[in-house]
Amino acid sequence: MDISQKLQKMIIDAVRMKASDIHLLPDASGVLVRCRIDGVLHRAERLTEQKGSRLISHLKFISGMDISERRRPQNKRLEITSGGTTIYVRVSTFPGAYLETVVLRLFPYSPSRALRELFLFPGQAAPLQKLIHSPHGLVLLCGPTGAGKTTTIYSMLHERARHREENIMTLEDPVECREDGLLQMEINEKAGVTYAAGLRSLLRHDPDLIMIGEIRDEETAAIAVRAAMSGHLVLSSLHSATAAGAVRRMMDLGIDKDDLREVLRGSCAQRLIEVQCMRCGGRCGRYCTGHTESRRKAVCEILMDERLEQVFSEPVIQEWPGSISGQVRRGIALGYIPGSVWELTGKGAWQ
Repeated sequence: MDISQKLQKMIIDAVRMKASDIHLLPDASGVLVRCRIDGVLHRAERLTEQKGSRLISHLKFISGMDISERRRPQNKRLEITSGGTTIYVRVSTFPGAYLETVVLRLFPYSPSRALRELFLFPGQAAPLQKLIHSPHGLVLLCGPTGAGKTTTIYSMLHERARHREENIMTLEDPVECREDGLLQMEINEKAGVTYAAGLRSLLRHDPDLIMIGEIRDEETAAIAVRAAMSGHLVLSSLHSATAAGAVRRMMDLGIDKDDLREVLRGSCAQRLIEVQCMRCGGRCGRYCTGHTESRRKAVCEILMDERLEQVFSEPVIQEWPGSISGQVRRGIALGYIPGSVWELTGKGAWQ
């Protein structure tokens, strides 16, 4: 099996196991391959140093990275087709003590699911549907890496597109999934296309709705707020642990409190939670065929209207039934979530 066939088999096998990421970790013995399944890393195989090095170089080549550059991180994307299905892969390299470490984020193409299908409690889709149909303003979706923000954002965009004929534009780093009907622009810092520069150009292209992959810096935050104030609906992700924390994060990025209060329509914090498998009687087996299509469902805390206004007037929001911890408690009480989830920490948990 040549190196290209090996890579394709590795990715296809990971997708079949519903892995979200593949990690290639070089060490003194070779290259360890691990897959993240339902938030937990599992060892898959170990490659020799020679084969691992060739695989990493091949990945960099086909994704369009600079093969000779090993001193700084690089991010690109590629597509693999198997059996008529397209798998979008985000490739990230990071310099290590031995070889470069590589992480592949996997996005098997499938039609965007309805919002109600994403959540443990389908009623949580209604506030998001209301937000995405706002005529203008700013909507923030926050949570840690791997919380399902991208899936939720694309489902919100398709919810809007189903009801209106509009110019929906996205600015992403990189474009993780190509979608018909959306005008998608990819960040290219070498060419001078940063989030801030791309957003300025995008505003001259007559958009109705703007999706920003992530608000990272003060300049991007300022332009996003100005776009929302000028009559556009702006949807973006933001790294914050809570929905209230997203508001404070925007103010930390230099956004005036009164301006933010004027444009912010809603703030949503999301987590993916392990769903109880009725056949396994607890934590679902990795190869369980009787479980639902998704072993994890989203729970979210949504601040809007009076609850959002409370964030601007009170520095600390007390726990309430609609908070993420409140949703987890409710899921445990109803038997949807195993009680062990409450003690878990890390990527596979709600905290």
